[in-house]
Amino acid sequence: MIEAALIGVAAGVVAGMFGVGGGTLFVPALAIFLGLSHIEAEATSLLAIVPVALVGAWRQHRYGNLRVADGATVGVLAVGGAVLGVVAANALPERVLEIAFAGLLVAVAIQMTQRALRPPREQ
Repeated sequence: MIEAALIGVAAGVVAGMFGVGGGTLFVPALAIFLGLSHIEAEATSLLAIVPVALVGAWRQHRYGNLRVADGATVGVLAVGGAVLGVVAANALPERVLEIAFAGLLVAVAIQMTQRALRPPREQ
C-alpha cells in the first residue's frame, strides 16, 4: 500500500506539471512497482486518472489555461474509443499490448523531443 501511495503522490505532481498520468506514468509504475500485469495496470490507471484529471483541469482552469469546449469534445468522443480499446486490450495477447505501448511511448518521446528542440516561433 505504501508503494501505491508513493505512486499516487508522484503521479499527481507529474500530471500537474506535464499533463500526463494514466498511460505514460501510471501503467509503467503500477507494473514495475506493484507487479501488476500490463492489462491490470491499464485498467487500474483508468480509474486512478479520473480524480487526477478532474483536479488538474480545475486548477488549470483557475489559471485560464483550460479550453473547456475542446476538452469536453475530446472527452465525450473518447468514451466510445475507450470501450473499443478495452475490448481490444482484453482480446490481444499481453505481450502485444506491452510492445505496442512501448512503441507508442517511444514515438511520443521522439516527437516531443523534436518539438522541444525547434527554435521558438515568434509571436
